[in-house]
Amino acid sequence: MHRHGTGGPAAARRLAGAAAALVTAALVAGCGTAPSGGGGGSAPAPSGTTAAPTGSATAPTGAPTGSADTSPPGTTHGYAFPVRSADADYHPTHAGYPGTDIFAACGSPVVAVTDGTVLEVSLVDRFDERGPKGPFNGGRSVSLLGDDGVRYYGSHLSVVTTGVTAGTRVRAGQQVGQVGRTGNASNVCHLHFGISPPCGRTGDWWIRRGVVWPAPYLDAWRRKATKSPAVEVAAWERGHGCPKAPPA
Repeated sequence: MHRHGTGGPAAARRLAGAAAALVTAALVAGCGTAPSGGGGGSAPAPSGTTAAPTGSATAPTGAPTGSADTSPPGTTHGYAFPVRSADADYHPTHAGYPGTDIFAACGSPVVAVTDGTVLEVSLVDRFDERGPKGPFNGGRSVSLLGDDGVRYYGSHLSVVTTGVTAGTRVRAGQQVGQVGRTGNASNVCHLHFGISPPCGRTGDWWIRRGVVWPAPYLDAWRRKATKSPAVEVAAWERGHGCPKAPPA
């Protein structure tokens, strides 16, 4: 999870004090990156994971897969900060890949960041220190395809809200779970938050965990401002496509 870089935004978002520094150190090995050599891309989805049916044809090679914001001109999407807690804190960097770890007390409500449809829900914590650390790092988790065409992922949940299943429609600010420390969370209460194109929609954990930095959007949503990652996510997909396996 988190080798924290230098030179982030203002001190208001830095982890404060020596206690936070100790938490940061404890989390360096968490939210793990893909193990050297990859190989996790073909792993089957764990039992207890549900996925929304796709029902759509495969896009032509090189075509965007719905990550761009295709709403009519003038349409706006509302956004909510993903953890409902006055004490939530986060750092703008993350070890290994773009993502953000949002620290808050276990049990704090985790909410949908925008209106959309639930893509994938993991109800069972399959992470094992002795096993593969890519596919199951998130423990209990929820991924959402926003109406803006962007996939949002939250993991390490202690519990998924009853009734939140693949295919469920949710609204911005609706509770989908609670902050926890399941999966490869280094036993620290936090939410791993990732932003990505939908790509394979389910199972592609190496994309789902995050491909663009969430911090600028989290900053805006915390201020109740509307800032969509759709353009940045679409640009990432045009440049990278949808990798079929984790990086080696």
